[in-house]
Amino acid sequence: MLPSMFANTKRTLIAGVTTIAVLASGATPALAWGKSEQQFLAGVATTLLLGQMIKNSSRANRPQTAPQPHYQPYQERPVRYEPQPVSIYGTPIGMAFGSYSDNEQRRIQSTLTAYGYYYGNIDGSFGPGTYNAITAYANRTGKAADLNSRAGAYNVLDGLLF
Repeated sequence: MLPSMFANTKRTLIAGVTTIAVLASGATPALAWGKSEQQFLAGVATTLLLGQMIKNSSRANRPQTAPQPHYQPYQERPVRYEPQPVSIYGTPIGMAFGSYSDNEQRRIQSTLTAYGYYYGNIDGSFGPGTYNAITAYANRTGKAADLNSRAGAYNVLDGLLF
């Protein structure tokens, strides 16, 4: 660690050694430089030298460049469309059944009950029981293909009403 600190402060080190050599040699005029002046100058030179060494050691421990943030470019992700399960309320049967009046909905349920396809309450509500009863009736009577469209669903439901 010590050689790396001195590598950056070569000039300061040479100046400090030269100052110490001049002070130690006693080549100064006797009247101008007393012992306390020489010690003061040696202390100043030592302080400057140590300050430069400390500054360079803190630079050596620090990374040369600041770390750059890592940004990833935006990448388009493929969109996967998966078919969502359709609720019974969005089927042609559910939409057709919902367009009838409450009285007609109850009549459809009571007809399905009379034919033995529906076992729930006659309440005029469309739910899984009514849906299963209508599809079972359509399968038994050969009208299952009609349930794929709303017009066909109306045809099946009208057959239960009239």
